[in-house]
Amino acid sequence: MRSLMTCFLLVLLVLMPSMIASAQSTEATVPPAEPSAGNTPSGTTTSPAATKEEVEQLRKKVAAQEQTIEQLKTMVQQLVDSKTQPVSGNPASDGAATLQEASVTTPAPANTRMIKLTFPSETGNPEDALVMLQKAPDKNAPAPLSTAGWNGEHFFLRSPDGQFTLLPLGYLNANYSWYVSGDGAPPNTFTVRRARFGFLGTYGSKVDYAFLFDAANTASNGIAIRDMYVNFKPWTQFQVQAGQFKEPFSQEIGMGITNVEFLERSLVTVLYPSASGVFRAPGVAAHGDIDGGVMQYWAGIFNGKGIAANNTTDEPEFVGRLRFTPWRKSKDTFLLKGLSFGGSYAHGRSRGLTPTELSFSGTTNDGAFTWFPQFRINGATNRYNGEFLFLRGRYGLRGEYTQILQRRDDVGSLTPGGIGFLNLPGVVGKGAYLYTTYLLTGEKEPENAIPRVKHPVIGPPTPGVDGSSPGWGAWQLKFRYSWIEGKAGGQEFASQFTPASVPPFSAHTDQFSMGVNWYLNYWILLKLDLNIDRLRNPSVQGVLPQNYYVAVQGLQFRF
Repeated sequence: MRSLMTCFLLVLLVLMPSMIASAQSTEATVPPAEPSAGNTPSGTTTSPAATKEEVEQLRKKVAAQEQTIEQLKTMVQQLVDSKTQPVSGNPASDGAATLQEASVTTPAPANTRMIKLTFPSETGNPEDALVMLQKAPDKNAPAPLSTAGWNGEHFFLRSPDGQFTLLPLGYLNANYSWYVSGDGAPPNTFTVRRARFGFLGTYGSKVDYAFLFDAANTASNGIAIRDMYVNFKPWTQFQVQAGQFKEPFSQEIGMGITNVEFLERSLVTVLYPSASGVFRAPGVAAHGDIDGGVMQYWAGIFNGKGIAANNTTDEPEFVGRLRFTPWRKSKDTFLLKGLSFGGSYAHGRSRGLTPTELSFSGTTNDGAFTWFPQFRINGATNRYNGEFLFLRGRYGLRGEYTQILQRRDDVGSLTPGGIGFLNLPGVVGKGAYLYTTYLLTGEKEPENAIPRVKHPVIGPPTPGVDGSSPGWGAWQLKFRYSWIEGKAGGQEFASQFTPASVPPFSAHTDQFSMGVNWYLNYWILLKLDLNIDRLRNPSVQGVLPQNYYVAVQGLQFRF
């Protein structure tokens, strides 16, 4: 309050000269009253009486000064109401508001606002004054950004300006596999299939980053790194990602595992790059969206040997992929709006002297049996892929075809007493899948996300859904057919000393998967899959042609 009174006194000091000058002008203009007859001193002359217009002018000047004083009182009251803080740059230690004349060119501090006042003078020419006040809160201004909280889908930490963020995330996949029938199938068992946690965020406006760990790593019985990368995004059309992440070879790999409707991906995944390393490898890739996603591209080079593994040759693995959605911007009523298609190519090289470099795995995704053996490979590996996706309302249809050729140059039979380092026919794998989903409860089928549950059973409402209310959750039907085959050609080597031969191998299997998903809310999902694995001509010793029936139940939780 002392600072406010000081401010008011300073304002009065500014006005005093004007008020004194006005009073003097009044004395000079208004003459004394005319003396009565017979009372006029000798030798003096009387001034003419003031006119009515002059008196009215004086009254107007006094009224204007009184109005100015009232404006100053109002300003002081505003200072009291808004609890004004000291103005930045003001030399006065008490933080009182200052008055400056228009001739002063010193800029006002950034956190102040200017109020322009007009002080009338004797001559009637305005003299400007600027009163600097602390900026008051604007009720219509956007609320300041929260530095921590829940954004509807994830917890977050964020800097006040919003440029730097950190989002913890994680998910759990716990399954129970029941092998209903099938000779040689493993025992029924509970499995913590995935227990992954990590964080992602932004560093400035042009850099994203992510780290993801897996606590259910059965290979090392410990925590293993999955993703660790930085993504530089100067433009949407061109971005560069470096570190360890999924090789961008196929549509199925591009989907996050929490967004895959089935408990496991298709049989064909064993043909993808770095399949033994959950499709991840150290490398760098360029990618981008053209024309709002009408065209997407990926091109990168990787070690191609799995998680945190060094390359074994001087030639990196190259992966390139194109994807088109030509009618993305058309009206929702257009039938082909949700159609996407594309293809990819990958080229790498293996080194046969490395024990871990083998041909693709012949074990089914549900672990029921192994239908094809693995071979030592050496030389080039080429992969080809074609994909499509069709989404319309609550309906989704996806499919892919993949083919691989792994050469066996200078490997021979690699058995005791074998034929040494001679060329063998390469290992060829082919496979495809087609699957469809349908949401019974009316939600829209997303491309790579969880459906927005309209009526969750438990928990908070779904973010971004108007009118979300408790209910029976979301129910989804699903069906998938996938097949895969493998061939490894034989060879006979005639020799008068050590004749030898390598037998050919050829086998195929297919799988029908069907089931139902129950989304309790946007974060908790119960899955039930029934797989029918048909084995016709296995190449693995001890495995007989038969059908395997496997029921898998799973719980998925994510945050």
